[in-house]
Amino acid sequence: MDLDHLDIPTTVDKVVHDTYNIPEINIKMSAEEIVDACAKCPAKAGRISSSVFDEDDPPPSPPERPSTRLVKEQLLPPTPSVYLENKKDACSPQLQDFCLQHPLTVVRGIAAALKLDLGLFSTKQLVETQPEHPVHVVSQYKQTSEENFDASGQNQVWHSYAEESVTTLSSYAKYQVSSFQEAFAQEQDRSNSRTEEEMMGRNKKKKGMTMLKHGYNIDLSAESKFRQQLQEIMKLPHWTKVVSAGNILSHAGHQLLGMNTVKMSMKVPCARTTARQEHNNFCVVNINIGPGDCEWFGVPEDYWGAMYELCDRNGVNYLDGRWWPSMNDLTAAEIPVYRFLQKPGDLVWVNSGCIHWMQASGWSNNIEWNVGPMTYKQYTLSLHRYEWNKLQQHKSKVAMIFLSWNLAKNVRITESKLFEAVKHTLMRTLRQVILTLDYLKSRGLEVKFHGRNRNEPAHYCIQCEIEVFGVLFVREQEKKHVIYCLDCARRHNPDLKGFVILEEYHLKELKDVYNNFKLASQNPLPSMGGLARPYQSSMSHSTAQVTPLSRTTPTTPTTHSSLTHSMASSMASSMMSSLNQMTPQQQLVLQQALQQQAMLNP
Repeated sequence: MDLDHLDIPTTVDKVVHDTYNIPEINIKMSAEEIVDACAKCPAKAGRISSSVFDEDDPPPSPPERPSTRLVKEQLLPPTPSVYLENKKDACSPQLQDFCLQHPLTVVRGIAAALKLDLGLFSTKQLVETQPEHPVHVVSQYKQTSEENFDASGQNQVWHSYAEESVTTLSSYAKYQVSSFQEAFAQEQDRSNSRTEEEMMGRNKKKKGMTMLKHGYNIDLSAESKFRQQLQEIMKLPHWTKVVSAGNILSHAGHQLLGMNTVKMSMKVPCARTTARQEHNNFCVVNINIGPGDCEWFGVPEDYWGAMYELCDRNGVNYLDGRWWPSMNDLTAAEIPVYRFLQKPGDLVWVNSGCIHWMQASGWSNNIEWNVGPMTYKQYTLSLHRYEWNKLQQHKSKVAMIFLSWNLAKNVRITESKLFEAVKHTLMRTLRQVILTLDYLKSRGLEVKFHGRNRNEPAHYCIQCEIEVFGVLFVREQEKKHVIYCLDCARRHNPDLKGFVILEEYHLKELKDVYNNFKLASQNPLPSMGGLARPYQSSMSHSTAQVTPLSRTTPTTPTTHSSLTHSMASSMASSMMSSLNQMTPQQQLVLQQALQQQAMLNP
């Protein structure tokens, strides 16, 4: 072979790639310093990270299971329970601390202690007032909580069969009643079947799986329809309320149906709510209206990685699928499970990230909603799930970036770790907005200011469904204007032709909020029409509020303390007299100041 005639290159050409240096920024820098740092590192190719985590952080992933080995007795641990006798017990800070320290807590007798009229949520009462209100229905197989068979009734599986439909309150009420009458007739028939042979014969005649209907996601947010019901649950402790200044979800800026609004479910025996972690790992408050019991199961948050593996092994989607864990599989995998009965009038608190599922033992209604305690644990778990959802191509129901900017505007944070976590989110998103605007300017593209309307929901990309904050890329699609993120817009057209680019906030507005967000200090309230007020209902008494903790008054106060108390009372009275003239943000700051004063003057 003659090598002289082979096409072998003898030189290597250098290929020059655009390099991108990551801006070196930190939360101690001012907004102006972040702008300067970003100006030194332009994203010429348009590659701008949308993650709230730093580039050198590992991507979020399911955690390794705890290394501690559990003995058999620890696999069914006793459920943390609290028995309440009066209103003082229900509103004590000790109860809140107890619930926040455990994966799941059942609070016994809270309805009686607070004199809640649960009859307002009864099927009879609701049908009388709103018979045509829509009810979402899921048809399920009827089986015990220990079972989860497939359609053949022969094989135990994790996937839970379901068919969805919609009906009305009056129609589902008729189904509940007929189900009870049928069960009563069967019980009488069973009592007349004296011999074991007769019972065996009847069981052999059963073919296939019996179906039942579970009414769920019944929206009770409309105050024009459910004013009495929504007023009644205002009796609950402030940290369990649907709307509260200390509830992160009250700062979402708009309604998240079923999360920062009340939803109800209507059940017949064996109706089940399949296993899940809540959206973005927020907490749950669930009250059993009765008259029947509900059986609950719960797995601590630090075992969710192990649960994710079991779901994958059993062919169900952890985030989007309907699944019912096998207790035998959980025992074999050494995963601890809380198991208990929720009686009528009991409140179940599901803490951040706890995996839970439940099944009705009788005929019952339940009301529930989500709560976000203002803690570092809650915020970081929600943020971690927010980023993991992106990797799983799963839409986050809570727009954590928009929420974080609202927290910075509306809330004075005293916990240093929580403050730093929120500040870091602001820094990362401010950086993203700055780099995006600089990139568009370098390409000679026009950016139009659009602003935001009050109570306007957060925006998501039509293709990848990630949150889009600050700069929106809009195009017409099927006679509708839809929003893209920068990456999806560039995939559609690298030159962004056909897109209208809108700016939600003036950069100065974001810089002001960022600079004014400080630890444990009074935050100035710059005028930002775009960033939302805390979500609140139109009811006059439902403005976000903090209930002061009860405290004992000294029997013989000193002259100094009496003077201080008098001055404080006078000041508070003066401020409260002008409360109606304040903006919701100013009301929120006042309520937080009064709470802090109450805590500093035991």
